[in-house]
Amino acid sequence: MSIPQTNRRQFLGGAAAAATLTILKPSLVRGSEANSKVAYGLVGCGGRGCWIAELFKQHGGYQLVATHDYFAEKANQAGDKHQVPAENRFDKLSGYKKLLETKLDAIVIESPPFFHPEQAAAGVDAGKHVFVAKPIAVDVPGCQSIGESGRQASQRKLAFLIDFQTRADPFYQEALKRVHAGALGRFVFGESTYHAGIPWPAHAILLAKAPDNPETRLAAWGLDRVLSGDIITEQNIHTLDVMNWIMQKPPRRAWGTCGKSGREDPGTCNDHFVLTYDYGDGVAVAFSSRQFDGHGTQPEGIRNRMFGADGVLETQYGGNVMIRGKNVYRGGKSPNIYRDGAAANIARFHQQITEGPLENATVEPSVQSTLITIMGRTAAYTGNVVTWDQTLASTEKLDGRLEGLKA
Repeated sequence: MSIPQTNRRQFLGGAAAAATLTILKPSLVRGSEANSKVAYGLVGCGGRGCWIAELFKQHGGYQLVATHDYFAEKANQAGDKHQVPAENRFDKLSGYKKLLETKLDAIVIESPPFFHPEQAAAGVDAGKHVFVAKPIAVDVPGCQSIGESGRQASQRKLAFLIDFQTRADPFYQEALKRVHAGALGRFVFGESTYHAGIPWPAHAILLAKAPDNPETRLAAWGLDRVLSGDIITEQNIHTLDVMNWIMQKPPRRAWGTCGKSGREDPGTCNDHFVLTYDYGDGVAVAFSSRQFDGHGTQPEGIRNRMFGADGVLETQYGGNVMIRGKNVYRGGKSPNIYRDGAAANIARFHQQITEGPLENATVEPSVQSTLITIMGRTAAYTGNVVTWDQTLASTEKLDGRLEGLKA
């Protein structure tokens, strides 16, 4: 099956700037060229964490030296596979703090999104380079925390990178470059969609067995609207990030609806969202998300279209990226974008650590894209029109309901 036909989670299987920075190669820090790999700790050893640890290994410039997961068996499984010393394997909620006390250069955060802001801030405070999975947070205060951590990292000459695969893809990069240079002419309206099958089947089975157990809820975090941010933040962010990339500014307001009527599982996440994002000047983007059985309907996948007076941009995650109209760009396909995009970000992270520059350019757009998902989520939950200013002013911090978990 191609990426557009299935849920992404099933695919787990400049010199001038550098001159202004003082960046020491890891070999100089640790005193031996033979031991010059960037030592990192993995925070979150579930499916995605173990999968991406393999990509870090394949890069060749990293060494996994510490693991953390709430569940000790997961930290140990990753540790066994990568020869991590037993004393550098940590569990429980606060285990990442002990991980940061070990001798390492960077942390890779692959835990449930609810925990990202706290863990990233601790990483910067400890003087570590930080690599963070999307989404960066599940609420506005969390987004603001990530933004501040990114600023602090830059001031301390630390790398801070958010792992969005599309922004690392050459076809997307070239197409968006042309769009921003005027290839479409005046924007008219856009479409942003994420249509896929039922996600998290293993989580549904697990949660059904013990829905009231706090550890089961944590293990099945993908079906929890707070720990994951709901599907609009945890997964739909991929298409909304491309929308944000196209528009280069936040929407003025959003309205729409959501619900859970297309699938049955014991989780609290919705299975669809339908929203309008209004950018002003008569330009709006229609967004829709479906995560239940589509019974063969097409098109599926993660797609964006922007219609302009002179042409149309079409993008598909793992599929064709092109521009039609007066200024044709034939583009191409990146069927392995899920892996290749992450590998490109891992290479970029290594280069920033060892060579610079440390511009940390992924932070600001990632914060804005996550805020856009929260803006739409709030509009859909409440049934109200929600403005960008209202979103930025929100102080609501979601309650992770961590009672009963081992601290």
